[in-house]
Amino acid sequence: MIVTIGVIAYNEKNSLGSLLKDICAQSYDHKKIEVILVDSNSTDNTKKIMETFKKNNDVDFYGVTVLSNPKRTQPCGWNVVLNNYHGDAVVRIDAHASIPSDFIEKNVETLSSGEYICGGFRPNIIDKPTPWKETLLLVETSMFGSSIAPYRRQQGKTYVNSLFHGAYKREVFDKIGFFNEDLTRTEDNEIHYRMQKAGFKLCFNPEIISYQHTRNTLKGMIKQKYGNGKWIGLTLSVSPKCLSYYHFVPFLFVVSLIACTVIACLGYPLLLEILLLLYSMFDFVNTVSCFTMRDIHIHYFLLPFLFPLMHLSYGFGTIIGILKIPFWKKKLKKKG
Repeated sequence: MIVTIGVIAYNEKNSLGSLLKDICAQSYDHKKIEVILVDSNSTDNTKKIMETFKKNNDVDFYGVTVLSNPKRTQPCGWNVVLNNYHGDAVVRIDAHASIPSDFIEKNVETLSSGEYICGGFRPNIIDKPTPWKETLLLVETSMFGSSIAPYRRQQGKTYVNSLFHGAYKREVFDKIGFFNEDLTRTEDNEIHYRMQKAGFKLCFNPEIISYQHTRNTLKGMIKQKYGNGKWIGLTLSVSPKCLSYYHFVPFLFVVSLIACTVIACLGYPLLLEILLLLYSMFDFVNTVSCFTMRDIHIHYFLLPFLFPLMHLSYGFGTIIGILKIPFWKKKLKKKG
């Protein structure tokens, strides 16, 4: 089986080199691996790193191609890959990721067993660990701070609604088409929904493991959560069925908080007190749970404040996304 690895990158000079080393270390026959690297108009040395990799490794692989994504967004980048790959299957790998040496081999084994789509466990890791970065990692990996997406949780082999770093046989995209380029953050939810509607199953195999690098700064993490929430809101107008209930938990929390605050200002504070009490209980329990996971650092005492920051950022993002739907749809219509 010829496997195409697709990597889309924008200003990833600090992490791309490590991922390319991981690709070179794959145990699967390199003559059966095609590598397509897509640069999204980076302003750093990302494209130069890609071109150097092609120059040094083109002969070792089935082929190495460097392409451009002038539209810059992720779905547009993946469509560049899908318009140019030659493999029997394509594997989507985030530029800010790491993969073990058996990653492609495990995916091929799963696809060869009769599956059309597969993926696996994707834990978060950090670059150059410090107590503060480990604290942010705890926020990201905690079920309370992040989500219950199956690829974040270790479990047995099963079928799921969404995957990260998925592998797809060519027949899948031949049947359902490409990514929706109107979506910037939720394109994977939407296309996985279309895949399932077309009759394909998404196989989660815990033997397949890849790693995602967590944001190293609080500002970066808040920006990411806000953006994710905003695109959940916008996606409601395009493909609401591709979203799960857990995508809207922060939204419901923020809406409830606003409503209860208004009611409290009118002289009825009980609902607000109950909401804050319940949230504080969850916050406390999950903070204590995080304390038992690692050696305690003083930064961990910030967890009770970091959790609500993430939830508020995501929830307000969803509200803004919903409010922007009419303007966004008008913009799309104007764009044609």
